[in-house]
Amino acid sequence: MTTSILLIRHGETAWNAVRRLQGHIDIPLNEEGQRQAEALARALAAEPLHAIISSDLQRALQTAQAVAGPQRKVQQDAQLRERCYGVFEGMLYADIERSYPAEFAAWQARDIDAVMPAGERVAESFRQFFQRSTGAIAAWGARHPGQAIAIVAHGGVLECAYRAATGMTLDSPRDFQVKNASINRFTFANGKLTLQSWGETAHLEQLVLDDII
Repeated sequence: MTTSILLIRHGETAWNAVRRLQGHIDIPLNEEGQRQAEALARALAAEPLHAIISSDLQRALQTAQAVAGPQRKVQQDAQLRERCYGVFEGMLYADIERSYPAEFAAWQARDIDAVMPAGERVAESFRQFFQRSTGAIAAWGARHPGQAIAIVAHGGVLECAYRAATGMTLDSPRDFQVKNASINRFTFANGKLTLQSWGETAHLEQLVLDDII
């Protein structure tokens, strides 16, 4: 049986806004991210979701809780966390490039087995991260055959799902956007993810209009 999966990136954080790398550091939504989460909840109010699952990091969990509302439970899964970037976590992209030029170059060149220097946590290669995140999505898909579920995670997790569903190689440049609070629709059947639609953001356009008005 086929599982319908709505894969959602968390709302904006203060670190997203200034291009500071988060990884496993537990950063909450900023005010804009909270507005995005509320708009997302309104957009999904009529969706027949049998389960809502989230990364255990609070930026994803806060977004998922907005979708769930007060009457529904959010299930947490640490396997849906963003990639761990080791010592890069907490740094601005510009500072990483200046302080770790060789490691930054390998990262930007999409060396999928390169591992950043360890910091508070040991970093993951992109290949390790891909296997972890897509494995977690597949496990939830297999757990809910014939049902519709929402999974709230991170930009990197959504990138991995997109690559898995489209057959895109891990070392190819990312030529698609992964927007905060976007809705991305997949199906899961026979152990395989299939992409149905990508980057739905119409629910966020009213926020822009509200700011203009």
